Amino acid sequence: MPQQLTRLGLTGGIGSGKSTVASMFAVSGALVIDADAISRSLTSPHGAAVQTIKQRFGEAMVNADGSLSRDLMRELVFTDVGAKKRLEAIIHPLVKLEMQRQDQAAVTTGAKLIVYDIPLLVESQNWRASLDKVLVIDCLEQTQVKRVILRNTFKQENVEKIIASQASRKMRNNAADILIFNDSISVEHLREQVTHVAQHLLRPFDERKKL
Repeated sequence: MPQQLTRLGLTGGIGSGKSTVASMFAVSGALVIDADAISRSLTSPHGAAVQTIKQRFGEAMVNADGSLSRDLMRELVFTDVGAKKRLEAIIHPLVKLEMQRQDQAAVTTGAKLIVYDIPLLVESQNWRASLDKVLVIDCLEQTQVKRVILRNTFKQENVEKIIASQASRKMRNNAADILIFNDSISVEHLREQVTHVAQHLLRPFDERKKL
């Protein structure tokens, strides 16, 4: 019997349009597991990671409502590699556990395509063995900067720091089984490409043609 389930890793640098692509996959019939959304829930008011963060980083890192102070933590991890590693050691295992739980729930419901939306997929090196394919959303660095400034009103220097902390374009693109160049194209053209990939991966393996 042909394999029916495909696990697709979706990644891309900040401002690449990865979240937009994830939404398009969901509309196309895929089940999306969003690592960022899970991470945010873990550090939301009284989230599962907050107490440990408070113990290891101090009360100043937790807001009055019991959520992580994202601005303070962002400043710290940009200047302290050790702090970044300590934070990841708290967050990443919890994120992975929840992603595995959602994966099993999706399998139980008969999902045919599970999209793992993981911003740091290439950097982590922990996910590739669990995935059938990796899709990278690529764009020029100057486009990333413009998009993030418009979206988040960050200063340019802060956006450039985030980009520098992530894998390089070359490293991400080398990890790709499928690559979509999302730069100076319309939303409609992007949707067409995503829909094509989704329809291809939703077919049984023995009915697929090469993308």
